[in-house]
Amino acid sequence: MEQKDKTVDVLKTAILLERRGKAFYTQAARQSESKSAKKIFEMMAEEEEAHIDFLVKQFKNYQTNHEFLTSEEHHEEDETVVQILTEKIKNEISAAGFEAAAISAAIDFENRAIEIYSKRAKEATDPKEKDTYRMLADWESTHHNLLYKLNEDLKEQIWDDNNFWPF
Repeated sequence: MEQKDKTVDVLKTAILLERRGKAFYTQAARQSESKSAKKIFEMMAEEEEAHIDFLVKQFKNYQTNHEFLTSEEHHEEDETVVQILTEKIKNEISAAGFEAAAISAAIDFENRAIEIYSKRAKEATDPKEKDTYRMLADWESTHHNLLYKLNEDLKEQIWDDNNFWPF
């Protein structure tokens, strides 16, 4: 496959992946009974929308000029807000309920995005394209880390609640 075609295919795949992620987070927010989990899912949907906007700009520019735009720095989630929401979620939801299942599924979404972006960053020969996919992989890694930590805390909570510890 020609390099240009591969680049376009990866951009299309990335946009589709982000749209699916946004749809997932939006639906999880709608279905969540926990106000804190709802807020986390809404924040994640907004982040996915930012990824979509960024990728669409890159796609349009690549189609027109056959080059990538210089990567923008992404904003970080407010760590204090995320920490407060995480603590509230642990008190509001069941570790075996819908929200916990959605968090687990979201980790898989984020892992897939990291995998695609990291692979393309290694394969790309254009420095701007490499930077774009490295930045996206890093961005998705922040999501993954948040969700993974929350999932681990929820697992430990259910183990404690059900005396799963062997000692």
